[in-house]
Amino acid sequence: MLSIRPYQPADEATVWELHVLPMQQVGAYLGDGPWDDDLRDIQGAYFDNGGVFLVGDLEGRTVAMGALRRVDAECAEIKRMRTHPDFQGRGFGKDILRALEAEAIRLGYTALILETSVVQHAAQHMYRQHGFIETHRGKVEHMDCIWFKKHIQ
Repeated sequence: MLSIRPYQPADEATVWELHVLPMQQVGAYLGDGPWDDDLRDIQGAYFDNGGVFLVGDLEGRTVAMGALRRVDAECAEIKRMRTHPDFQGRGFGKDILRALEAEAIRLGYTALILETSVVQHAAQHMYRQHGFIETHRGKVEHMDCIWFKKHIQ
């Protein structure tokens, strides 16, 4: 069973690895750049900005993660949803997503947004299954992406 908890500074190296591996697997890793600045300051980017950053542990190993950050008083953005490739298909992404939605409700948000690349088919399927509606498509850097939104509470 996945144990979900808030990120701690000791998780830094594991979170970076968990960010890179799944993105490389689907061909969506852009390399290290300014688009990853939030991962260099998780406390400031998430916890100090009306959000959270959660990690999921299984038998002492961090295998999943996801974050939530404030967009405005009513809306938060889901970010950094990842599951280690060796542990995909077990529902851990769904567990993290549910935990983030619960945190968003606790923090008073009424809507969630997120974006994912067009090559991340499993992620798109999961978001649609959980009530997210596609709002538009566009590019982030050179990657084709899809934006989703969900009203909560």
